[in-house]
Amino acid sequence: MKVILNQTVPKVGKEGTVVTVADGFARNYLFPRGLAIVADKNQIKALEIRTARLASKSADAKAAAEALKDKINGKTVRLPGQVGKDQGKLFGAITSQNVADAIKSQLGVQVDKRNVALIEPIKRLGSHTVEIDLHRDVDAKLIVQVFDPAAPEENAPEAEDKELVEA
Repeated sequence: MKVILNQTVPKVGKEGTVVTVADGFARNYLFPRGLAIVADKNQIKALEIRTARLASKSADAKAAAEALKDKINGKTVRLPGQVGKDQGKLFGAITSQNVADAIKSQLGVQVDKRNVALIEPIKRLGSHTVEIDLHRDVDAKLIVQVFDPAAPEENAPEAEDKELVEA
């Protein structure tokens, strides 16, 4: 079934796009939550008119989003997470709110938690790539590095590698 998305839906599409989804997914999930409408001829025509109107208004917003993308795209944000003994699993999880707060504190950029596209909360140590939806046409990718604050410094393996190279 072809539908027009009213809001951005992870793994489906962005707001204002026409996508094909399973009938049951549309009827049971998208329509009841107001996330999509059926894509018939009248709705597609209305979408084109609305898109043209928004394009003229959103030129400034897109330029601001591009500037924001330049500041955060490809950067790394470090977040502490408590883990069990000898495990990589976290107690609790890193949510989009945690990522948004870390971006603000470490990079000095205000990002709304709804713009952080985490399909599932982060529940393991390590590096995770997170997409930030800044504008309808502008996305930034950010690396979130989750570390154990109680663990010894992570630079130890790098030091061992240097010793091997020198020998």
